[in-house]
Amino acid sequence: MREVGFAVGVATLLMFASLLVLILYPKLPARHRDDETNTVVRLVANIFVVVASLAFGLIMNSSKNTFENVDANVHTFATKLILLDLGLRSYGIEGEHARSALRTYVEGAIEQQRHISVSGPGSAAAQTKLQGLGQALYGLETLDTFHRELAGSLQNQYAKIVEQRWSIVESAEGVIPIPVLVILVAWLSLIFASYGYRAPRNGVVVTIFVSASVLIGASVFVVLDMDMPFRGLIQVSDEPLRRTLAEISR
Repeated sequence: MREVGFAVGVATLLMFASLLVLILYPKLPARHRDDETNTVVRLVANIFVVVASLAFGLIMNSSKNTFENVDANVHTFATKLILLDLGLRSYGIEGEHARSALRTYVEGAIEQQRHISVSGPGSAAAQTKLQGLGQALYGLETLDTFHRELAGSLQNQYAKIVEQRWSIVESAEGVIPIPVLVILVAWLSLIFASYGYRAPRNGVVVTIFVSASVLIGASVFVVLDMDMPFRGLIQVSDEPLRRTLAEISR
């Protein structure tokens, strides 16, 4: 997974930066280890701490918003599928073929989201099955005014479902630019390197550096994983589609 590799790389880089400076500090010339130099290093580090905190907060908020928006859209999508099924039930026996196509689509979407890393309602197979549902709806017989008006309403609902589906697809690709992450990691590396400057060389300090690096790497992983709602460890739940399938299968 790209997210895991990036997070491991971040943790490794931060550990390397802090421990390298920790090891090299005693070997620096005396003029590079005086109090004035230490003061400047701390001041610059504080500036980067503030900027990096703001940047990481914005990135985390962006990732959270992406995940929540997609989750809300999936719930809305599931509701529209149920409403379409209710309309098809009202249509009578002529709507059974379309209902069958609707169940096939929902079953396929659930199965793909369970087994395929990048799927959800936006997968190619799901698109094909949704097109089959559209063909069934546009092929409904309209023998009287009631069925003609109901068929028109169902076709409008289908158009909204397709629109909702593409809204999910377009908002589920991730919005965090990689260059922004690279710059953030560079800032964090400088911060950790400054912490290694003049730090005591003992096991406690090394443990703190390693633990902090791992935790920040894990935080980066969570942010990147949430930015891709249909893959990874943190995914949008398929429970709304499961409830939809249970409802339309009655």
